[in-house]
Amino acid sequence: MGEEFNRVYELVVTSVVPMSEALLKVTIPLTIVSFTLGLVVAVLTAIARIANVKFFKQISEIYIWIFRGTPLLVQLFIVYFGLPIIGIALDVWSAAIIAFSLNIGAYASEAVRASILSVPRGQWEAATALGMTYTQILRRIIAPQAVRISLPPLSNIFISTLKDTSLVASITMVDMFMTAQRIAARSFDPLTLYVLAALFYLIVCTFLTFFQAKLERKFSKYI
Repeated sequence: MGEEFNRVYELVVTSVVPMSEALLKVTIPLTIVSFTLGLVVAVLTAIARIANVKFFKQISEIYIWIFRGTPLLVQLFIVYFGLPIIGIALDVWSAAIIAFSLNIGAYASEAVRASILSVPRGQWEAATALGMTYTQILRRIIAPQAVRISLPPLSNIFISTLKDTSLVASITMVDMFMTAQRIAARSFDPLTLYVLAALFYLIVCTFLTFFQAKLERKFSKYI
């Protein structure tokens, strides 16, 4: 019993550093970059739908339909393994960022659109009556309220993205989960390594949940 405990303890201690490095160098940067780009796509898509220009509205609806109706893993495989067949070969980082950003954009666009539309129309009219320009209304009146309203769904998407990054191991990207898989293969102890990986995700997601609550309190003054 004592020898088994010492073996597991030593395995955990020696695994923490490489898994932490993979978390800081791959998992977290991939999450932040993908979410940032996905948010840009989401805002553009939401504006295209709200503007109600038929062509852009149809394009955005088709885009949302495709990316919300297919698994992220399939999207990753199409971008990384499928596109080279038509002459578009991407490195693993580019493929992961593109697939994740487009997937996030499709989901987040609905949250952004709903948040903008939830601001009462009367505020637009009142601000216009005060002589404010369209840009001023968006920046000073609509955006602060829309940001607060969209914070919970967007935060949930960010946390889900962090966990979903474990899928990149399937396209040979060495993230934290792939690091755990490799150590598990060498040590023949998958249970310890996968539990350790789960703890890493749990700790980071708990920190993000606390940060989300602080952000919501900060932006509550706008509504």
